[in-house]
Amino acid sequence: MPLTNVQTRDVEALLHPYTALHTLRDTGPLVLDHGKGVHVYDTHGKAYIEGMSGLWCAGLGFGDEELIAAAKQQLDRLPYYHLFGGKSMEPAIELAEKLKEIAPFEASKVFFTSSGSEANDTQVKLAWYYNNARGRPQKKKIISRVKAYHGVTIVAASLTGLPNNHRDFDLPVDRILHTDCPHAYRFAEPDEDDAAFTARIVANLRAMIEREGPETIAAFIAEPILGAGGVIVPPEGYYQAVQALLAEHDILFIDDEVINGFGRTGNWWGCETMGFTPDTISCAKQLTSAYAPLGAVMVGEEMYDAFVEESRKIGVFGHGFTYGGHPLGCALGVKAIEIYQKRGILERVRGLTPQFEARMQRIADHPLVGEVRGKGLIGGVELVSSKSTRAPFDPALAIGARCVANAQKHGAILRAVGDTVALCPPMIISASELDQLFDCLEAALKDTLADLPAGALSD
Repeated sequence: MPLTNVQTRDVEALLHPYTALHTLRDTGPLVLDHGKGVHVYDTHGKAYIEGMSGLWCAGLGFGDEELIAAAKQQLDRLPYYHLFGGKSMEPAIELAEKLKEIAPFEASKVFFTSSGSEANDTQVKLAWYYNNARGRPQKKKIISRVKAYHGVTIVAASLTGLPNNHRDFDLPVDRILHTDCPHAYRFAEPDEDDAAFTARIVANLRAMIEREGPETIAAFIAEPILGAGGVIVPPEGYYQAVQALLAEHDILFIDDEVINGFGRTGNWWGCETMGFTPDTISCAKQLTSAYAPLGAVMVGEEMYDAFVEESRKIGVFGHGFTYGGHPLGCALGVKAIEIYQKRGILERVRGLTPQFEARMQRIADHPLVGEVRGKGLIGGVELVSSKSTRAPFDPALAIGARCVANAQKHGAILRAVGDTVALCPPMIISASELDQLFDCLEAALKDTLADLPAGALSD
């Protein structure tokens, strides 16, 4: 089918992220025109349920009138300013106060960025700065995990534990380590239950710390539920064991809440859902419901005091971003948190969770599905060539991408993370819309099974 004019203009002008560039010129992009509620509409007027909230971020859906009004009001009043050199403005102050109020630990200060990648890059710089301030210049390594996703700037992409984020980008950089992915379905030994699997990978983490030397390790970073690595929910007890190990060796626990935060799992923060207390937090995405770019880092009083002393020694705290604390983003963050509170979004997520889980379990019986997993309104459906052996499909078949393409034909936008189909609908979704989303996914699975190459399924 020939490309439309707007598709042709796109392929001639844009470099698309996370896209198969070698096929895009033939297939063309899906060009969206407008959105309302949980739906987006393409340039032909076709409606799609946005089953991924865009990129895990538009938690309040599209066209929210209160958010739009807050944006217009702020643009009329002060469209831009910055926080450099002791300057400030009310939206940044108010949002920092609100974040401190809902923080799951004793947050002292909030540092604003433009994105989650910048927030996690900042986390590494602050950990290094903090340890220099404490007279521990060797304590600089950061431990991340296989299949983690922490962003795409040079250091954040190094923290990310996905091969295609490293290949031919000359990553990861030095000082970044990766420990086991806490995914029992994929990485447990045949005779291991969750408890044995957890004990083994925590022992591996301990061995890594002892091998590297705890005096060289600054921090461990984790998403409570791993998002772009495949919506992976670690086993019960995993984080409690990890936190105790980190405390034993004076290693900071950095909590990446970029996807998990602001109600997605049924609590304000994923760490509350998963049962641990971090030392610092990164957040972004649903912070503004994606109506403007904004990220944030929250730190405790001890870290802040160290920053003050380094500033005294050096003469300045030499870190910041032009758009960090942008008044438009901060005004939208204030309004988004207000909406989450007054509309009972956390309670709404909790109320829809049983329906979400029931539909996921129904999908689990499909011949292509090896495992379903998730918490709240985030889930992953892992497709396998064999239910009995858990063998994955040949990556060249791109089964996950095929399934997502089929879902799009049926009117739902989902995301393939390898051969895991991810779901992360706007938290305003209704019960009937949630059923429609799963109906589209079930139809897509049926189509994918029907089109499967001969011999691809071994069960």
